[in-house]
Amino acid sequence: MDKNSLGKVVGANIKQARKAKGITQKEVASLLKKYQPDYSKYESGEIQLDYEKIIYLCKLFDITPNDIFEGLF
Repeated sequence: MDKNSLGKVVGANIKQARKAKGITQKEVASLLKKYQPDYSKYESGEIQLDYEKIIYLCKLFDITPNDIFEGLF
């Protein structure tokens, strides 16, 4: 799987988790001290998440890293 495909799968998974919690992109971006358009790039797969953001989002969305990477393996 190439890097772009990986980013799109991860992005789709965090988007689904965020929506399941009823949280907006703007709210998550604020918590990450980012602007909403920048956070949007995580969900679209344009920017890859670093380890700290993965852990933070897992706690925020009450999911596991396996949920974020679901569909890759």
